[in-house]
Amino acid sequence: EAERGYDVAALKKRGRGRPGRGAMPTQVVALRLTTDELAAIDARAERERKTRSETIRDALTAYAS
Repeated sequence: EAERGYDVAALKKRGRGRPGRGAMPTQVVALRLTTDELAAIDARAERERKTRSETIRDALTAYAS
């Protein structure tokens, strides 16, 4: 196969990285949480059927407004 080369049409196309969250630029922020804090966030995320990140963003938005 290597001698014959690759069939470019057969190669799988992939996007670059994780999809964006919209038109505005975003930043990754590191945060340390206790086991209890993380468990509370995960429990709420599960109840609301959201991701951990969405739950944290919602909490920060509510706090900041």
